[in-house]
Amino acid sequence: MESVYSPEHRALQEEFETTKLAELLDNGWIHETITDKEKTFISARDMFFLSTVDSTGMPTVSYKGGPEGFVRVLDDKTLVFPGYDGNGMFYSVGNIEGQGKVGMLFTDFENPHRVRVQGTAKLVREHPLMEEYTEAQYLIFVTIVKIWANCPRYVHKYKKLDQSKYVPEPCKVTPIPTWKRLDIVQDAIKPEEKTIAESQGLVDLETYEEKVERGEG
Repeated sequence: MESVYSPEHRALQEEFETTKLAELLDNGWIHETITDKEKTFISARDMFFLSTVDSTGMPTVSYKGGPEGFVRVLDDKTLVFPGYDGNGMFYSVGNIEGQGKVGMLFTDFENPHRVRVQGTAKLVREHPLMEEYTEAQYLIFVTIVKIWANCPRYVHKYKKLDQSKYVPEPCKVTPIPTWKRLDIVQDAIKPEEKTIAESQGLVDLETYEEKVERGEG
């Protein structure tokens, strides 16, 4: 298996005297296929952090949330997750279309544990699995290049209070986000969304910012 380390990594390992430890992790811990324990862990998550790289090499990280198990392990080399309605930028997905490289960090904050994934990804617009994801606009398939569990030493322990009301669920109407009720975006959203926004009452930017600060976005 190709090493995860570059000359820059090696130089820092030598400087801080961690070369032997780094070698152990590179050769005995990091691997290329999903284990049964990793499958169980990933399949139980309701969020993860997704990193992608744009055309200039600039990285970005996005939070991805959904119902528990929204990331599926299809086999020992493949993950899939849905793309839901977003802010219209398609920033992460555009990076996937352009560069195809992703990093994924799965974290359990209640029982501190985390798993890292590096892989290649592709956007799929039509697939039988689409029917199993309520309101999915597309699917992202990830082919594993490297995967490993990380030490949870610095993972703070948090308890989940509730699931976001915006997570799509079968047989349930998903509310529109507050930003779609902003008066300044009405000409930029879909007509059906505009109708809903007007029925619920439009908000100005100051009101919206106050809501975001209170976690009501």
